[in-house]
Amino acid sequence: MSKFYSLFSSSKGNASFVGGPSGGILVDAGVSCRRLTRSLAAHDIPAEAVQAICITHAHSDHIAGLRVFLKSHPVPVYATEGTLQELSGAMALPDVPLRAVTPQKAGIIAGVEVLPFSTMHDAAGSCGYRFALPDGQSCAVCTDLGCVTQEVWDAVSGTDLVLLEANYDPEMLRNGPYPLYLQERIAGEEGHLSNFDSAGLAEQLIRSGTTRLVLGHLSQNNNTMPLAERTVLTHLREEGMARNRDFLLQVSSPEGLKQAVIF
Repeated sequence: MSKFYSLFSSSKGNASFVGGPSGGILVDAGVSCRRLTRSLAAHDIPAEAVQAICITHAHSDHIAGLRVFLKSHPVPVYATEGTLQELSGAMALPDVPLRAVTPQKAGIIAGVEVLPFSTMHDAAGSCGYRFALPDGQSCAVCTDLGCVTQEVWDAVSGTDLVLLEANYDPEMLRNGPYPLYLQERIAGEEGHLSNFDSAGLAEQLIRSGTTRLVLGHLSQNNNTMPLAERTVLTHLREEGMARNRDFLLQVSSPEGLKQAVIF
């Protein structure tokens, strides 16, 4: 029985955990160390259970708490070469192993087979991760991508669970407070997935065998949880797919999900 924990998920801070109280892998550390350890504790996971950290990219909403967390809990950090270079320039990390991963090349991290995959996002070395657990189950963290490339699809298709980006509603973005250049960045090929993009990918994932979807990385200025959920569910219903029959769907708040997703 595998468990996925969405600890934090929004444009202002991201962190997930794959595993359980006896050990697992943290994906990103985009909030303060205090908030991160409190969230883990709320799920009955001691901070010492974090055996490794996989970083998707070096934007602050994914690494803000990394340095302080590593001072108290020195574990290996895994990221692409591009992200490791960005990290070195962004902060003075404690003396912990920094291990480069290569997109499309699987490796073993904390007893789990991990496949990094490149994502189209405006950060050096940006990637997502697919995890193949010892019990035969699999999950993927698939956020911060402006478009779905073949590499992304090859990595996430067929996984049992996917944390899937649903960042913005196009109308809210267009009529919101952001200047035009920022709107274009978000909606561009190196930006983020809209609710409609997420709905299309969700359909494909379900057809490939995915049964559990967690919508995440919602913009707090250009989206809402009910809107993201409604957009995705409407599309899936139109394709003849029924919630709780063909798939389970949850939407992560900025503070994550209250309970682990079992898959």
